[in-house]
Amino acid sequence: MMARLLLLLSLLPACAAAVNPLSFDDQLIVYSESFLNAHPDLKYRSVGMENYAKGRYREALHYFRLGAYYADKPSQGMVAQMLWQGEGTAVDRPAAYAWMDLAAERRYKELLIARERYWAQLTPEQREAAIAKGQAIYRKYGDEVAQRRLKNVLERKRRYVTGFVGFLDIYANGPNGMPVRISGDEYYQDRFWKLDDYLEWQSTTWQALPTGTATMGELVPVRPEDD
Repeated sequence: MMARLLLLLSLLPACAAAVNPLSFDDQLIVYSESFLNAHPDLKYRSVGMENYAKGRYREALHYFRLGAYYADKPSQGMVAQMLWQGEGTAVDRPAAYAWMDLAAERRYKELLIARERYWAQLTPEQREAAIAKGQAIYRKYGDEVAQRRLKNVLERKRRYVTGFVGFLDIYANGPNGMPVRISGDEYYQDRFWKLDDYLEWQSTTWQALPTGTATMGELVPVRPEDD
């Protein structure tokens, strides 16, 4: 289960279950430094996976919580998995279930399956504790509040270029490390910047995000308290 979940939550090649793998142009956009700096959900997930792959579990958990703070369901799933396994933190299976229930809020298939497997392994006492812990987690990280945070960031970043999109060029690193030009019209498509369109795009691509490298800019100093 752990290996399968990691495959789906990390930035890996498209698999058979993928609905809509990213095009080459989309890959260039999504992995550009400016895009990640404007999309904290993807940025913190990516940094979290980098730390996780290196065995830096405490750091990974910190960044997954930051991704979760901005409504990133894969990040929330990784918080759940790490609490379940006791990676970078003490084992807390009631909290792990509550986080996985949150991660499955949009009914992504693999996260729903993981949630049901967690529930089946909890004792009656742990189930009661999970429900109690989930209330506080939802108040802080549920879509109702977390999506508003993400929307505010996207709108603020997008507002910087209002009226000039067609005249802008953005440069991203190509496959050989050479800069590739991306037009402003491509880069600022609604599906990347308007929340409803962005969430719809994510729902059909989150399993298909490919492997890529990006130069990370300065991280935003957001530190939500641990739950």
